[in-house]
Amino acid sequence: MHSINELTIENSTLCLIDHQPWVAFPVNSISPEVLTNNVMALAKSAKALGVPTVLTTINGESGPLRDPLFKGLTAVFPESNPIDRNNTNAWSDERFVAAVEKTGRKKLVMAGLWTEVCLAQTTVSALAAGYEVYFVADASGGLSAESHDRACARMEQRGAVPMTWFAVTAEWCPDNSAPEYQRLYPIILEHGGGVQWAVEYIMANLPRE
Repeated sequence: MHSINELTIENSTLCLIDHQPWVAFPVNSISPEVLTNNVMALAKSAKALGVPTVLTTINGESGPLRDPLFKGLTAVFPESNPIDRNNTNAWSDERFVAAVEKTGRKKLVMAGLWTEVCLAQTTVSALAAGYEVYFVADASGGLSAESHDRACARMEQRGAVPMTWFAVTAEWCPDNSAPEYQRLYPIILEHGGGVQWAVEYIMANLPRE
């Protein structure tokens, strides 16, 4: 039966915008531990399910000091070079737009730092370009809780859909009897918090060879 979910692994592209140490330092809308956990869970899920992923940095190589991606993201996508730019709006960079267009998909799952600047600007521009945008609020962060919330409200008003990393993953793979669902087990066990107990229960009841 064809999936009725809005997001599928066949129609989505993941865009991770500026998850870098220096950019993350002033984030106060989410704790460093939760932000790191959620970003890594989202990235690993996309990799495990084969969802195309576009990575970006801002002043990662062209600033006074290097500011690379989170080390964990580089480990997940060792073959990918992030698109490094100077403009806070990633959509203003032709290389970013070209990378998104290359996937041939019109549904963009976006997360980024900071919510109120790079993520919001890129989201609004992508919407204006005719894309559907689903922003992952708990894999993004702003300078304050208020600035994050205001940015989320702004993106929603423009038509973007707010989601969480686990909601995205569950929508990408809603059938827990599907072969690809088992690829998510180690990710949920590592990053899923209390949900890991549900996975432990499922695994305990899988047929034994």
